[in-house]
Amino acid sequence: MNGAHWHLVVNHLPIIFPIVGVIVMITGLISKSEVVKRTAFMIFILGTLAAIAAMTTGEGAEDVVEKISGVTEDYIKSHEETAEKFALLSYILGGISLLGLWTSFKQKPFSLIVAIVTLVFAIVALFFAKQTGTTGGEIRHTEIRSGNNIPATENGNSEKSNDD
Repeated sequence: MNGAHWHLVVNHLPIIFPIVGVIVMITGLISKSEVVKRTAFMIFILGTLAAIAAMTTGEGAEDVVEKISGVTEDYIKSHEETAEKFALLSYILGGISLLGLWTSFKQKPFSLIVAIVTLVFAIVALFFAKQTGTTGGEIRHTEIRSGNNIPATENGNSEKSNDD
């Protein structure tokens, strides 16, 4: 397996874990279950570890992908910049989640506040996760690139456009 393959194996996890973590945290807050909230904190921490893996494999993926026809440095650079922002937010989310676990296990009076802050921060991080996923997809998926004006005959669609 090459660097691009390794990156593809792990790159969706830093996005999926926070989505699941948000759902679990909301469930824990509604049910007032410390066990469920702790599970959400652990899911966010797993997302942080996955972000580390994605960032580590990103350079190897770049080395492979930049040699492919149709891939420009602009798409790679855009993805790299958004990925760095999202990774930083993921690392912070992991740190807040560690704090949340500690406050939960020690039954601190402000543990509910930490859980809510973690949830809000995770939702903000997901905005950057979406941007990172989109810019990563744009590297190889021309159909999702903004401003994509590929004529019907070039994209393999032989049907006549309704715009005529």
